[in-house]
Amino acid sequence: MSKKLIELNNISKSYGSHIVLDEFDLYIKENEFVTLLGPSGCGKTTTLRIIGGFETPDTGNVLFDGTDITNMPPNKRQLNTVFQKYALFTHMNIEDNIAFGLKIKGKSDKYIRDKIEYALRLVNLEGFGKRMPDSLSGGQQQRVAIARAIVNEPKVLLLDEPLGALDLKLRQDMQYELIRLKEELGITFVYVTHDQEEALTMSDTIVVMNQGYIQQIGTPEDIYNEPENAFVADFIGDSNIIDGIMLQDELVMFLGAKFACVDTGFGTNKPVDVVIRPEDVILTPPERGVINGVVTHLIFKGVHYEMEVKAGGYEWLVHSTTMFPVGAEVGIQVDPFNIQIMNKPASEDEEAVPLEE
Repeated sequence: MSKKLIELNNISKSYGSHIVLDEFDLYIKENEFVTLLGPSGCGKTTTLRIIGGFETPDTGNVLFDGTDITNMPPNKRQLNTVFQKYALFTHMNIEDNIAFGLKIKGKSDKYIRDKIEYALRLVNLEGFGKRMPDSLSGGQQQRVAIARAIVNEPKVLLLDEPLGALDLKLRQDMQYELIRLKEELGITFVYVTHDQEEALTMSDTIVVMNQGYIQQIGTPEDIYNEPENAFVADFIGDSNIIDGIMLQDELVMFLGAKFACVDTGFGTNKPVDVVIRPEDVILTPPERGVINGVVTHLIFKGVHYEMEVKAGGYEWLVHSTTMFPVGAEVGIQVDPFNIQIMNKPASEDEEAVPLEE
């Protein structure tokens, strides 16, 4: 089992009266690909900057391999950061960009040459050493920024939305490149993004954040299939989130109909949030549906059809490989295992309350 490499203990950080992180705790294991995921302003980049030493927390401490590094400058930490803006030196060629940190450390010319050759091969840019940054595409510049970071042999690579400036195809290609690099290098990656697809594709562990608090920590499968609350369910992928009443164990009522489910322990006649993924909605002939509705929108997405169905006064989002045309009357069924029941927040702020481990 991997050991804890980075520990954030009771971290708080404010800018003026704005609290960004509030008594925040997190640990990251060795050789793990951890993604900090959440909307703008949730505190994910601040968390990364505190790990990297670019910000100092107001309270709490940062441990690296058991040593307190809270007040250690960035250049003394065994980690490197790759930013969204690649920050390449435009007056230097690619070799000199990659070698910059090694020259500052006083490494020998042979060591530097070997490292440049190794890094360029690792990021699939062999033969590009004499080129200037402005002659490269965005994806190639990003690879140079990663190469410059990894030649320093960090134990941890911090990546702050590094693919945000790339187009969709390049972004997808770089996702696979980062997975490959992580496997080849055997180092810890801490990745910041607001893109849930990136998080689901690349991560060993996802940390979902909102308003300075952790909402859920888990594998991509856990986060997608078993969200802890409506915020996570809504942020990770598409969801139908419907007001319901838990009548008793394994029986919930919403949109005027009773549905069997597998959840227990919510009590009787309790208001709940009902979460159903679009791909888990089963469309049937009207006479076989638990509730009935009409298809109002239809889009072909390639691997499936995306439909909106007005049923029970609610606009359902449905993903299906079977097409029902606009105007078609349909029934809706849901397998009990695919109905997720969640406690309804007592207030609007409760969705940002820190979860207990």
